Amino acid sequence: MSMIGNLLRVSNIELESYIKNSALLEQRVYPEIYVKDPYLLDLDKSWESIFYLLTGCTSADSEKASPPLSFVIFNGNVIDEEQDMGYGPANYVSPEQAKEIAGALPELERESLYAKFESLKSADAELYPFNPDSGDMFDYIFSYYKEMKAFYETAAENGQAVISFIN
Repeated sequence: MSMIGNLLRVSNIELESYIKNSALLEQRVYPEIYVKDPYLLDLDKSWESIFYLLTGCTSADSEKASPPLSFVIFNGNVIDEEQDMGYGPANYVSPEQAKEIAGALPELERESLYAKFESLKSADAELYPFNPDSGDMFDYIFSYYKEMKAFYETAAENGQAVISFIN
């Protein structure tokens, strides 16, 4: 089974409703009849490699990462500790934190990410689904990074919070 990273842009009012009643978040993410949610970004399996390229940390040691990029996928704000969105509870960042993240991402362009990617080949970290022998792995990761960057920029422009979860 794959571990898929997801980001969801929501208003502050929506976020508050999900914190009060986490079942509402599940109903939105897993509706009885599937409808593509334009506010939901599927990062596929790239999420941990992106997180590592941005922070130098894996999901196992995410608490060692420095803000604001430490909050790009993982953070300390949990919607409901008891809820399981697939691989644990959903996390969130406030609209202010989403704006900080968006401001930090533009400095990390293709060249600097590629240099970090090259260092992954000699890193001792085990990253999901990193395969250093795959010739197109960087393009795969970079394409999702660009989508994530645009996603956070949109959240910042619209004053939205961001919910993250792995399913």
